[in-house]
Amino acid sequence: MIKITFPDGSVREFAKGTTSMQIAESISSRLAQDVLAAKVNGQVWDLTRPIDEDATIELLKWEDEDGKHAYWHSSAHLMAEAVQILYPHAKFGIGPAIENGFYYDIDFGDTPVKDADFAKIEAKMMELIANKEEIKRQSISKADAIKMFDARHENYKVELINDLEDGTITTYTQGVFTDLCRGPHLPNTSYIKAVKILSAAGAYWRGDEKRKQLTRLYGITFPKKKMLDEYLVLLEEAKKRDHRKIGKELELFAFSENVGKGLPLWLPRGTQLRLKLEDFLKKIQRKFDYQQVMTPHIGSKILYVTSGHYEKYGKDSFQPIHTPEEGEEFLLKPMNCPHHCEIYKIIPRSYKDLPLRLAEFGTVYRYEQSGELHGLTRVRGFTQDDAHIFCTPEQLKAEFLKVMDIVFIIFKALDFENFEAQISLRDPENREKYIGSDENWEKAERAIIEACEEKGLPAKVELGEAAFYGPKLDFMVKDALGRRWQLGTIQVDYNLPERFELEYTGADNQKHRPVMIHRAPFGSMERFIAVLIEHTAGKFPLWLAPDQVVILPISEKFNDYAHRVNSYFKQQGISSQVDDRNEKIGRKIRDNELKRIPYLLIVGEKEAETEEVSVRKQGEGDKGSMKFTNFAAQLNEEVEKMMNAWEQQS
Repeated sequence: MIKITFPDGSVREFAKGTTSMQIAESISSRLAQDVLAAKVNGQVWDLTRPIDEDATIELLKWEDEDGKHAYWHSSAHLMAEAVQILYPHAKFGIGPAIENGFYYDIDFGDTPVKDADFAKIEAKMMELIANKEEIKRQSISKADAIKMFDARHENYKVELINDLEDGTITTYTQGVFTDLCRGPHLPNTSYIKAVKILSAAGAYWRGDEKRKQLTRLYGITFPKKKMLDEYLVLLEEAKKRDHRKIGKELELFAFSENVGKGLPLWLPRGTQLRLKLEDFLKKIQRKFDYQQVMTPHIGSKILYVTSGHYEKYGKDSFQPIHTPEEGEEFLLKPMNCPHHCEIYKIIPRSYKDLPLRLAEFGTVYRYEQSGELHGLTRVRGFTQDDAHIFCTPEQLKAEFLKVMDIVFIIFKALDFENFEAQISLRDPENREKYIGSDENWEKAERAIIEACEEKGLPAKVELGEAAFYGPKLDFMVKDALGRRWQLGTIQVDYNLPERFELEYTGADNQKHRPVMIHRAPFGSMERFIAVLIEHTAGKFPLWLAPDQVVILPISEKFNDYAHRVNSYFKQQGISSQVDDRNEKIGRKIRDNELKRIPYLLIVGEKEAETEEVSVRKQGEGDKGSMKFTNFAAQLNEEVEKMMNAWEQQS
């Protein structure tokens, strides 16, 4: 007999070799119907895999991330099986589950798949589902795995097998399809009830632009058709909110092939939006005693070798810039932190000078592959709202808590109140990926965990997700459509101060090492604004809108009055403009509502005579007439109330 410990701490005995499915059935038949996979001793297993020793167990359902992952991983295999039947010459790369669904990288050879082919792949998948094909796991030797996949001319699989250690290789088989895979998977294909092939895109094999480009086929499945229908509606709404589409409509940003891929051009309205965000954070930072600095867009290669960034990220950087002086190399700045370390070193520091908080909206550059670029969310040049806090070990937790306060203020101001926190720690099994001593890592990880506990912030712990120089606290924001985005981050770093030999003189008159906190509440301005656009569908809050007001004269006779009102608004600090096109007023109203401008002010003969404006509010329609001076005061009061609410928190 073996002892099985459940999440509530209860313990039951079962026969050796009992499966997780049998354990679920012993609890209730309904649970057995709902469970998809099991976490055994912290590892996700197939439900049909025998348990041969005492273990902890957690039964995973659709609501559990790991359960959903197993479901979508099995769906990727189902799609690949359908493709293999329909396209016998297809060769397969990798097919993982992703946050929403799954994909498979496939070499279709001379018969590339088209959008019109999706329906027949879906039909074949439904046919295989109806067969209730059992999904069987098998351990296999490296030699046998190579022999089997080589005989099938699966050169991509053979390449993957060559990178694996003998004794760790498993395959999964369903029907006529066998795949190299570590799992876990569903017991059989009948668990999958609704399928949809979403799109196809190009993807270089193993992310290498010098290798063959495969077809990345994306799909999604659900345990109920109603869930698929709801998801497809959500997907249509997401297309309407696509920041690339809205950014073009609102004239916020653009890209130019002549400038270069992944290098955004900020247009006047987009720049206004971005500067308002920067001013908002700068105002908060002044209250928290940050000092603004500026650093160059390039740095000596030696700087990034010292910091460790070159060793870890050199292959993702732009090629070094060579100067006329032999042996001299510079890099486009991939990170701001090494520059800030050098600023710290400029003058001797005492414990009385700490904490020192240096902030910069610093633009950095990283070479992303062209296939990975996506609007503002994945670019090659981006600006971080970066700050680095240098403090004593005793000050660390208090400083970390203050940074958390700043993040909370920003999220509240922008209506990102639905978020999750993630503590990213070192992978204990793979410590060579990181720099620094075990002692420093343990101190840094403990500081983050204690800060979250003190704030009462529930945080998920993820092993192996830390930065190479220190653990971090990441904030995953859910937007209006329920999609998760990683935005703000706070990192604790004992290692860069060591590498740059940073010091301060303590009260004991001895030299000590400061601790460093890396902090970026927005993350990057580009990515943050992309998420903000999609979250608001371009209807920005009044204080942030690039154009808060547009004045619409009924005819050209009232253009002079409209421009006089506009001039007054600008004196009052209001972002306003006049639409004096020779168009009918109905057309002007429609056009400007599509621009998501919060207030539309209509002026004609009556308004000109009485010094008034007729007010229309975005989404609310006609709000009546009032003196334009009163409207300006009311608008500024509305903005002031918003700002005061957040300032009180800080």
